[in-house]
Amino acid sequence: MSGRFDLHLHTEASPDSLLAPVELLEACRRLGLAGVAVTDHDTVEGALEVLRLAPDGLQVIVGEEVDTLQGEMLGLFLREEVPPGMDARETARAIRAQGGLVGVPHPCDSWRHVLPPEVVEELARCGLLDFIEGRNGRVLSQENNRRAEVLGQRLALPLTAGSDAHSAWEVGACTVLLPAFSGPQEFLAALFRGRLLGRPSPPWSKVGSVVARLRNLWTAGPSR
Repeated sequence: MSGRFDLHLHTEASPDSLLAPVELLEACRRLGLAGVAVTDHDTVEGALEVLRLAPDGLQVIVGEEVDTLQGEMLGLFLREEVPPGMDARETARAIRAQGGLVGVPHPCDSWRHVLPPEVVEELARCGLLDFIEGRNGRVLSQENNRRAEVLGQRLALPLTAGSDAHSAWEVGACTVLLPAFSGPQEFLAALFRGRLLGRPSPPWSKVGSVVARLRNLWTAGPSR
């Protein structure tokens, strides 16, 4: 049976997100999502908490959006945290070492810390890249998503889609319709048969990230 998956989400384990695990699960129920990939910045804590709380029938993929020296990278089907600050190739190998899949988020969004095109090409050429995020809910222009889809097709890699939600109202903005799968290799095969759905969230949705950062600064208090 096929279902819709949001494959790029951030919980409050990310410093710029307001989305609590219970709010994410409620949004999944309300939207009828079949599964999610929780990909917090440089940690798997939020993903593991969502996995612990998830009801039967909701597939939760433990992931991480890792900040490499050259740009951001997605790791899916992780067992443990991948440390940030490494070279992109080293990061990809660390993801693969634990049986995970390596992807490039929002590859054509010049407003974010994306991997340079030559790095993406090199990872693909070396066989260290498994997928391209073809549709992201936080890009400022739909054209960025169209270019990402073309990139994935040119590299002969499957495409994912995710809201990149940092708040409850963004969840499900971009999803991919997938046939049933179990485990990373079946997931990749399912992606080749998947269908990308949705459009970017409105620009005002990013206000939540500003609020989250301010909240964390307030909670941390003055430095000593």
